Amino acid sequence: MKVDLHLHDNKYSTDSHISIEEIVKEAKRKGLDGIALTNHENPDVVKEIDQLVEKYDFVIFPGVEYLTKDGDIVAFGIDKLPDEQMSAQEFIEYVDRFGGTCTVAHPYRTNNRGLEDKLYTVKGLTAIEGYNGSTSDYHNGLAVKAGKELGIQVIGSSDAHVVEKVGVYATLLPYKVKNVKELIEALKTNRCKPLKYVNNNYEIIE
Repeated sequence: MKVDLHLHDNKYSTDSHISIEEIVKEAKRKGLDGIALTNHENPDVVKEIDQLVEKYDFVIFPGVEYLTKDGDIVAFGIDKLPDEQMSAQEFIEYVDRFGGTCTVAHPYRTNNRGLEDKLYTVKGLTAIEGYNGSTSDYHNGLAVKAGKELGIQVIGSSDAHVVEKVGVYATLLPYKVKNVKELIEALKTNRCKPLKYVNNNYEIIE
């Protein structure tokens, strides 16, 4: 199952220029099977996820991108953010208490929002975003290298804030899922693979 696991819509992320409807339309056009809406410090899309799935007849997962004291983490499985900003390790443990998952987002992007080499000290990450559509190839390469050295699965996501970026990278799940609970289980298999959109098709990045 092909999914883009990191997207921002303009209803819940103030820096996004695309609506949920535009995201879904472009995801369908590119041949994705599902998307995740992971807005900045705002998990509120979970409140309307059932209506969105029904409205667009498409698999949509609610998530959140949370800026820890150390850098951004994409989380699934929580409906409420912590009351105070946490370190990366504290946030991973917070999400784990709810049975969720944490993916480190664009760890080496030079915008003061990446974990960088703290990747090597935090414990409990489910995945590393090695292929981020809004990050340079060089900095993506550093993330891929870290994932291989740490034995943590590397995935792909667009991190789209404009329609053209939707689905430029994605993730191949090991089987079909239909809700966020099943997504979490699939991510925890450690069998996900990064995808790149090339010539109107998705290719696995080996």
